[in-house]
Amino acid sequence: MIELPKDMIQLKGLTHATTVELLACLVRSGTRNQSPLEIAEELLDRHPSLIELEAAGVGGLEKSPGVGKAKALQIMAGLELGRRLVTEPKWVRPVVRSPEDAAELLLEEMRLYQQEHFICLYLNTKNEVISKKTLFIGGLNTSIVHPRDIFREAIRCSAASFIAVHNHPSGDPTPSREDIEVSERMVEAGRLIGISCIDHLVIGHGQFISMKQRGFM
Repeated sequence: MIELPKDMIQLKGLTHATTVELLACLVRSGTRNQSPLEIAEELLDRHPSLIELEAAGVGGLEKSPGVGKAKALQIMAGLELGRRLVTEPKWVRPVVRSPEDAAELLLEEMRLYQQEHFICLYLNTKNEVISKKTLFIGGLNTSIVHPRDIFREAIRCSAASFIAVHNHPSGDPTPSREDIEVSERMVEAGRLIGISCIDHLVIGHGQFISMKQRGFM
């Protein structure tokens, strides 16, 4: 028999859990005489809505049997997170539709680096940036830039495609033989895995080159 609120919620899913079950999950543990669900039920009897529950504060909640200050803080922390979720500004994901869009996101940052940095912008099916990851720092060559590291992050964030970007500290973005070889390996690995490498940008001082536009991939 399942008694713990977290087990109930795991079976039903968060969206199908009742307010009492969610509150019991915040309560976490019961007492000798009360289960977490019973403590949650009594809390909602005393404070029938979430607004009233929040208004009670730690001082009001800890007066309820089986709660105490620690549990009252846990409950208030959960309610505060919910409030912040509703009120915080929504983050707008940058959309990359061209090499210029990708370069604009990184040009100012990368032109100042004294070492080569290899960064990937991971995109979803709408070409929105869902992750930006610095994968390598140092000289760029095929032994350092390994596809497994690039695609590990792509799989982790469920990316549909990615754009690789690295800088030339010399300021000249002209691709080297190593840059071309790395691009070829990323494209080949992407075909096998099903996550496309759609471009590889080389950034210099205030300028960049798209390997795709130059016909290197």
